[in-house]
Amino acid sequence: MWLRDNQEVWILIHTEVQSQEESDFSKRMYIYNYRAFDLYQRPVISLAILGDERLNWRPSSYGYAFAGCEVNLKFPIVKLLDYEPAWESLEQSNNPFAIIVMAHLKTKATTGKPQERERWKWNIVRGLYDKGYERGEIIKLFQVIDRMMTLPQELTQSFEERLNRYEEERKMPLLSNMELRGIEKGARQSARESVVIVLRSRFGEVPTEFAETINNIEDLSLLKQLLERAVTVNSLADFQQFLTVD
Repeated sequence: MWLRDNQEVWILIHTEVQSQEESDFSKRMYIYNYRAFDLYQRPVISLAILGDERLNWRPSSYGYAFAGCEVNLKFPIVKLLDYEPAWESLEQSNNPFAIIVMAHLKTKATTGKPQERERWKWNIVRGLYDKGYERGEIIKLFQVIDRMMTLPQELTQSFEERLNRYEEERKMPLLSNMELRGIEKGARQSARESVVIVLRSRFGEVPTEFAETINNIEDLSLLKQLLERAVTVNSLADFQQFLTVD
């Protein structure tokens, strides 16, 4: 960035979104911070967004001391669970990030409860139409919500039908069936590619049969689970066990 006095200032921001507790998370924050500093030789701002379900897990620093040498990194965190008591404020806010936080909280709260998730998804999506967003903004926010709050096929179909009726009643045809199906198809393909990319970056070449199995999965919620496992498993063999069971 350039300041008003024409002085050039680098602002390097490293952001981690962590959806589950991880024992080495603080260490990883430190490693990424110093690698970015080493690459650019500029100060780095490390920020953590914690989307897990443990209220008391709040890693915010990493350090060690040995033989008179001491290293320490402190980093700001945002705990998404802290926004649950402020639900009404989130509903009233026009900030798009408030919508994302709402979708995240209700996705976590409705794990294994598809009927309840469908109801909350409907409430959140319907709220998009009342906030004065442009058509493109609604579509982009819907894409994020749809990827997070995945539903079984039968509930997905009933959700689309309900949304179409709502738009017809309000004469606001923003999301057609074709767009909805295209969004869902794109989300599935993106999830498949993400699983393979994570496995390849962590373990090297991914066996062809792994990629073929992943590319044949249609259940978006299952693909999301596999992506989380790809990030946390210790080896391809461990991932294969998950893949076989699922």
